Amino acid sequence: MGILIITTLGTLIYYFRRKLKNKGKDLMLFDFSNEVNKLGKNSKKEVELPLFSFASVSAATNNFSDSNFSVYKGVLLKGDEIAVKRLSRGSGQGLEELKNAALVIAKIQHKNLVRLLGCCILKDEKILIYEYMPNKSLDMCLVDSTKCRLLDWGICVRIIQGIAQGLIYLHQYSRVRIIHRDLKEGNILLDKNMNLKISDFGMARIFGENELQVNTQRIVETYGYVSPEYAREGVISVKSDVFSFGVLLLEIVSGKKNNEFHHTPFLTLLGYINCFIYGDSEIIC
Repeated sequence: MGILIITTLGTLIYYFRRKLKNKGKDLMLFDFSNEVNKLGKNSKKEVELPLFSFASVSAATNNFSDSNFSVYKGVLLKGDEIAVKRLSRGSGQGLEELKNAALVIAKIQHKNLVRLLGCCILKDEKILIYEYMPNKSLDMCLVDSTKCRLLDWGICVRIIQGIAQGLIYLHQYSRVRIIHRDLKEGNILLDKNMNLKISDFGMARIFGENELQVNTQRIVETYGYVSPEYAREGVISVKSDVFSFGVLLLEIVSGKKNNEFHHTPFLTLLGYINCFIYGDSEIIC
């Protein structure tokens, strides 16, 4: 009798775990083109974010192979390609980051902002599914000698203009004012035609109608892109993103990453340029 009870309990536990694992829509059957059409017809309507099953996300990414850090390429049954971002299991902010990204992107639509297609939540697994960008991120282009050749001056200008247009939309023309707070090369994605889209809104901050700035005790932006008032006092405003945009602009024009600029005795590209502007030519030489 005892063995029978244990076997039955084991079977039930296995069944419920499988059921939980498969909870949600089937990502493999997701109709990418249909969702694009629905977005176009309902541009003024709140976007309902689909919840996909972990099993179908795993199937789409071939069990999370072909990884670029925490981002995986997925292929659906109809051949549509997607990007799957697997948030860190050890991050206490993982679930909050996912909820925040979903909340923000559900409120915005712009050609220079990446589209979030859905998400997946299972225990410690927190996953975001985005539209796929074949040329990956801007920082990958700068460090890859082959991709770097694609960044001619015309494309660089187009990228700079696209980032500016995306930020203007977030700050002034979207239904709510949004401060991105993590604008960097890794969050500038490029499609097959080298058109850019700003991604990763997990750290974004939605402002109230009359809010111009807020204070926070938690500095979440990447080192090297943080504005002085944000770093010193935790002040978040439109200026936070504008400062980050300025760093990005210097990186694109120079072809050098701010945090990997090793021109002795400077630790960053910004340090080098500041010294040049303020006339420390002897140190530069």
